[in-house]
Amino acid sequence: MVDVSVAGIATGEARRPNLKNLWSGLAPWALPLALLVVWEIAARTGLVTARLMPAPTTIAAAFWRSLLDGSLLFHTLASTRRAFIGLAIGGGLGFVAGVVTGLWKPAETLLDSTVQMVRNIPHLALIPLVILWFGIDETAKIFLVSIGVFFPIYINTFYGVRTIDPQIVEMASVYGLDRRALIRRIILPGALPSILVGLRYALGFMWLTLIVAETISSTNGIGYMTMNAREFLQTDVVLLGIIVYALLGKFADVVTRSIEKRVLVWHPAYQLKQGGRQ
Repeated sequence: MVDVSVAGIATGEARRPNLKNLWSGLAPWALPLALLVVWEIAARTGLVTARLMPAPTTIAAAFWRSLLDGSLLFHTLASTRRAFIGLAIGGGLGFVAGVVTGLWKPAETLLDSTVQMVRNIPHLALIPLVILWFGIDETAKIFLVSIGVFFPIYINTFYGVRTIDPQIVEMASVYGLDRRALIRRIILPGALPSILVGLRYALGFMWLTLIVAETISSTNGIGYMTMNAREFLQTDVVLLGIIVYALLGKFADVVTRSIEKRVLVWHPAYQLKQGGRQ
């Protein structure tokens, strides 16, 4: 009898974390699903005009049609390619500039003031100038995305490098670490939480910029798909494009957070946060 009781307690304790994990996985989707239900009811009962705001089931039918004919996958891949090429270029430059200005005071003196002035210019306001520079081909779109992601990564990298505890740097120097090892083992790992925050902000700017950039005379991409659907009053396809952008943004954020879980396991603040969730 004692063995059975112990087994029952162990089973109950095993189920509770599973239920808790299940709820933590489903909770973020509870509000969107509730809004979809309300939206469907409002469209079917005539509370909203179906032509202007089609029901979710109508959008789902448009999704299925575009999936079957391959157009949705084609346009999504085109947009994703543009987005991540721009992220690689702008994010890479922002990261390098943030590290250099954070480590080297003369570089900060030369670059930071100029970067801060340019940062306050809305990059989407540069579209007419970008068209004059690059025309309406891929280069213009990738340039706009690169500008959009540069500044969040630059600022957060610069901040992360500058807020490293000087005592840790001094102790590493006492132990004989040269400058390269100091950057690789102390400064960059210490700045990593701030860099990842910058990456998450940059991903948001990336998709926001891409939505506008793809309206510049594109022949493919989700922006082109929605603009083309607007011409033919296909509101369901327009809303489908918006939802796809939202899902791509969510997916990019989930990937970033999974990277954060892997690379920040050692970080005390992250361990405390994880401990609070358990």
